[in-house]
Amino acid sequence: MAQLSLKRAFLMSLFSRVSSAFRIPPPKRKLRPVERMELHVTHACNLTCESCSHYSNHGHRGNLDLERADRWMKAWSDRIAVEEFYLLGGEPTIHPHLSEFVILVRQHWPAAHIRIVTNGFFLYRHPDLPSTLASDGNADLALSIHHDGADYAERLRPILDLVAIWQRDHGTTVHTWQSHQGWTRRYIGFGATMLPFEDGRPRQSWEICPAKHCTQLYDGKLWKCPPLAYLRLQKAKYDLSEKWDPYLRYRPLDQACTDSELDKFFALEDEPACSMCSAERRRHPLPSPLPRPAQARTSTISRTPLIIRPEASTAGALDSLGAK
Repeated sequence: MAQLSLKRAFLMSLFSRVSSAFRIPPPKRKLRPVERMELHVTHACNLTCESCSHYSNHGHRGNLDLERADRWMKAWSDRIAVEEFYLLGGEPTIHPHLSEFVILVRQHWPAAHIRIVTNGFFLYRHPDLPSTLASDGNADLALSIHHDGADYAERLRPILDLVAIWQRDHGTTVHTWQSHQGWTRRYIGFGATMLPFEDGRPRQSWEICPAKHCTQLYDGKLWKCPPLAYLRLQKAKYDLSEKWDPYLRYRPLDQACTDSELDKFFALEDEPACSMCSAERRRHPLPSPLPRPAQARTSTISRTPLIIRPEASTAGALDSLGAK
């Protein structure tokens, strides 16, 4: 009887090993392609661009913790394949660990193209950034210019000198965007008096929307666009009109969603929430976003910087562009 038991145990063990060797692993979940994902590394901004779609002209604060960002990305990286990942804000160079976000995104999306969108004024704070971008091999900078006035150009000159050095010494790819051209209003008014357009034509609003493919990764969830993602920041700061209530009830896509819900989210074009934005391109000349002298004590750009030599140390002179 003992020999029979030993033989049976041996045969069962052998069968288990053979079965394991020939077992077909479950198929990997197919990743859902996503054209573009954006992440606020900070809500703070040093400019005050009127009618900013991210509400960055309203003085919001708060840097994103790297560990939290890691959790947010981890929740989605095995479900979606991001083609382009944008690091922005606010003004991303306000975050002291901006370079580490490039490394973090690469860990989660190895094939994504990474782009940092910046107004450039605080690039000098990140001397390690050009080498980080060069080491990554698939990342670049977008220098977003928000005015064409002489004062703005004068303050930007040292930044352009610095960027030229990065291009020369590190091969940094820099795209220059004249963002002030074709600027449109995203809402009516400012602060507590801000109102949605509510033209009642969500399809037309979606068709002309410059952010219709700008999915936001915020609070661990996926949001259709920046105006919806960060509207609650406005609500927390201001006593907004009840006209915003329907849009504040927008529900982002949670990590617990099904694959079907994920596909539906990205397939959806216009929806009622799109009515918060204009159904027409309401262009207007963007006033200078440089804080006015009266705001000098709290502004991040308040004094004309020294004109410096590109090969000189930039930190001291460029600090005249902003509060530390």
